[in-house]
Amino acid sequence: MNTPTKLTLARIFVVPVLIVVLLTEVRSDVRTWLDYVGVLLFLAAVATDGLDGYLARRRNQVTTLGILLDPIADKLLTSAALISLVEMERAPAWVVCVIIGREFAVQGLRSIAATRNVVIAAETLGKWKMVAQIVAISLLILNVKVLKAYFIGQLALGVATILAIVSGISYFLSFWSVVSPDLDAIGPVTQQQELE
Repeated sequence: MNTPTKLTLARIFVVPVLIVVLLTEVRSDVRTWLDYVGVLLFLAAVATDGLDGYLARRRNQVTTLGILLDPIADKLLTSAALISLVEMERAPAWVVCVIIGREFAVQGLRSIAATRNVVIAAETLGKWKMVAQIVAISLLILNVKVLKAYFIGQLALGVATILAIVSGISYFLSFWSVVSPDLDAIGPVTQQQELE
C-alpha cells in the first residue's frame, strides 16, 4: 500500500462525501457555501489523479492494484458528480447517460483487449474530453449565473458530450482493428465455455 495507491483510494472515499455535500437539501444561502465546498472537494480529488500517476512513475511504485483502481476511481468521481448534477437539475439526464455510457463501453473494450495482451492507450480526444468534463462539472456545481459560470458550464458539457461520442467511436475503431482479427482466430464461444 504505497502513497500513489493511498491517493487513489482517497479519491474513491471522497465520492460519497461529495454526493452528500451536493445533494443535502438546505437553505439557499447555505447551499451556496456547500457548492463552494463541493467544487473544492471535486477539484482536490481530480488533482490526486495526476499526482498519484506522477508519484507512481517517479518513485517506480506502479502496481497492479494501482493500475486497476485508478480508472475505477476516475469513473466513480466523474459519474457521481454528473449524476448529482442531474438530481440538482443543473445537467440534462440524457447528456450524462451518453457520457457515462461511453465510459463503460471504453472500459469494456479495454478489458477485452487486456485479455489479449493488448493495451489501448488513452487518446488525445479522450484527454480533451476529460478536461471539458472537469470544467463543466466545476462550473455547474458553482452555478453562479451572475458570472455566466452556468452558461459556460453547459457549453463545456456540450463539448464534453461531443468529444465523448467521437473519442468513443475512435476507441472502438482502434479496438476493432487490433483485437478483432485475434477474436476471429479464437473461434466462436461454446455453451460449455460460457458456463466455465
